[in-house]
Amino acid sequence: MKLPNLHAAIVPQEKICGYLLSSTHPAGRIKATFFSQFGFTVDSWETLATALVRHATDRDVVTAKESVFGVRYIIEGTMETPDGRNPIVRVVWFIARGQSAPRLVTAYPCGQRL
Repeated sequence: MKLPNLHAAIVPQEKICGYLLSSTHPAGRIKATFFSQFGFTVDSWETLATALVRHATDRDVVTAKESVFGVRYIIEGTMETPDGRNPIVRVVWFIARGQSAPRLVTAYPCGQRL
């Protein structure tokens, strides 16, 4: 199964710059270290946003869990990176109840909880 409504995916700049690529965010700085080693930068944050959407385009959902708030989708697999090393990542998306667009929640190396 593919991520529903992928064409409407929301990847906020603040989620990328203020979290996934932030060297000062308490939880995000570990993720920032991971993503930056593959060539992603805050200055070109759109590159990571595009890679995350492409990841969802190329991979199937491995887990979909419904709650009273909506559905959380997890997608795992290799992700294209600027340096071409293409690590295996887990990307979490969420579609809130009453909404149709998936919104990026987080991303991190597959097999790790960061």
